[in-house]
Amino acid sequence: MKQDNPDLIAYHCIIHQTVLCAIMSEEFAEVMNTMMKLINFLRASSSVQHRLLREFLKETEADANDLLLHNNVRWLSKGNALGRFWSIRKETADFLQQLKSPKATQFANFLQDKHKMDVVAFLVDITGHLNELNLRLQGQKNSVCDLMKTVRSFQVKLDIFKEDLQGECVHFPQMREQIQDERDISPYVGFMHKLIGNFCERFDNFKLGDQLLLLIENPFLISEIRGFSKEVTQTFKWAHPGALQLELTDLKADVALRAHFGTTDSATFWLQIVPETTFPGLTKVALHALTMFGSTYSCETAFSTMNIIKTNWLAGWLDLSDTPKGFGCSVVQNQKVGRGDVVEPIMFPARVLCS
Repeated sequence: MKQDNPDLIAYHCIIHQTVLCAIMSEEFAEVMNTMMKLINFLRASSSVQHRLLREFLKETEADANDLLLHNNVRWLSKGNALGRFWSIRKETADFLQQLKSPKATQFANFLQDKHKMDVVAFLVDITGHLNELNLRLQGQKNSVCDLMKTVRSFQVKLDIFKEDLQGECVHFPQMREQIQDERDISPYVGFMHKLIGNFCERFDNFKLGDQLLLLIENPFLISEIRGFSKEVTQTFKWAHPGALQLELTDLKADVALRAHFGTTDSATFWLQIVPETTFPGLTKVALHALTMFGSTYSCETAFSTMNIIKTNWLAGWLDLSDTPKGFGCSVVQNQKVGRGDVVEPIMFPARVLCS
């Protein structure tokens, strides 16, 4: 693709990059793996054992009536499973002691280890924050600008979280309850320091700089016009810095456009309201930025749908010739998008994608 289009902008899926940032230390990874084994042991090793667990939780009036099964494939799985476990950890420990098996005893001893439970409490809180970020990044209508705005905000939050760990732990309620006053927070501060560094390494030099993102979000806030044009021309080689500077100056002085901007979203503003004849350079830059895919979320959603369609049970009775549009995958190519046009995605029916 680079040979056909040398100016092609390539970058890794933003959602996946945020997941890759959360690399755990050996100690934290061991605790996390043990927790997943414990949950899967109670949920998946025996249907009878699983039924007894649910009955026990119901009898003890626990906050939840079951554990969540961990799945390596699904996003958010570990964080959700940890959160559910933490809400019924005392009842789970009592149930393990009743089983009397060697493996159950091993897990029961694990739950009685104060230090390991301190780590679990921290992991519950931090995975909760990471899951919140992940959910905000999901969605088919999120542009790359929307995703990067969310990531930038989370990077600031990480600094707040790190300082909070050394203070009142208002953002780590489970950890505050578990550790209380007697605590060595150095391992957790070290984890946050590494997490912040990983986000900086992956996103500080992102292909679309802050000035370019600000053009989409609110061009009237750009103060360094020369710096803006320099950043844009580094990303889009075809852009002319002088023309961009003059167009941005005219745009910021246009009272009518400023009023329109306050009453509509950024995509509508750039694609339908800003006149292309007056601002050809800026509108072309905005069009390219707004039509860039920020993640593979839409593709993975389509693949999940394909997995349902391809099951033997469904294939036995479903006539794919009548497959509704929602079961297909929509593709919009940058080159075919026109300003002011109502874009009709190119639909590929499920029967084509499954062949």
